Amino acid sequence: MKSLLLPCSLLSPSPPRMSLPRLQSQPRHIGSDSSHHDRYRASPLCLSFQSSFSCKSLCSHQSFAGTANASNEGAVSVINIEDFHEKDWSFLDSDDLNSEQVRQNIDRITSVGEIAETSRVLVSIGSEGFVDHLVESSPSQLLLVVHDSILILAGIKEKYDEVKCWQGELIHVPEKWSPLDVVFLYFLPALPFKIDQIFTSLAKRCSPGARLVISHPQGRAVLEQQRKQFPDIIVANLPDKTTLQRVAAEHSFEMTEFVDEPGFYLAVLKFIKANN
Repeated sequence: MKSLLLPCSLLSPSPPRMSLPRLQSQPRHIGSDSSHHDRYRASPLCLSFQSSFSCKSLCSHQSFAGTANASNEGAVSVINIEDFHEKDWSFLDSDDLNSEQVRQNIDRITSVGEIAETSRVLVSIGSEGFVDHLVESSPSQLLLVVHDSILILAGIKEKYDEVKCWQGELIHVPEKWSPLDVVFLYFLPALPFKIDQIFTSLAKRCSPGARLVISHPQGRAVLEQQRKQFPDIIVANLPDKTTLQRVAAEHSFEMTEFVDEPGFYLAVLKFIKANN
């Protein structure tokens, strides 16, 4: 039986495409050694297994730290890989997303965020491909990726040293990364929260004038197909315009754009700081 070696604050995801341990007890931040100077310099993650393959180690104390801190993590405990389950998020980067129309939709989703080099950006339930696109097209001061999957976050962190990765739920993201200037809810139907809860959380973390972008690059038609295939992941719907306007107004957001077509969904909202 394969087992995972974990220093008391070390969590070790498995290599790509393998069953990956996932701890539910607390969210985790995949960090890196801050001494790197290149904004998106590749930095492989560290893994440690009682198995035939060798990997480097990935450290965490309510966060994943870089390998430079591994020696300070203390005693090692063993967690069985079979005790954890990683959901199948592969549909977020399916071949269907390579069509010209979908690529144009993703370009549009990115552009409405109006990202500047000084922007602080959060992506929730994003695909690796979408993060690749943001890194390549829209440099920013901070890019924080929040996801349920340690495997996806590990893949992103392996490619981009300066991208911050946090495994956990959107409404529990630490305020240390606030204020946020742009928030992409790239795949809202995978978030197990009411829309009101999400807006309540974001209103506490957004800067005045921040842009909130809710999207699905393939629209409701494909979403319904995905729901049938992945019912354990897709637990919510894309909000209709009336619902979104009502919830937005209750939390000091203003809708500036809304598209709800069979093959594309996009909602853009601007945070208007409430008067004190």
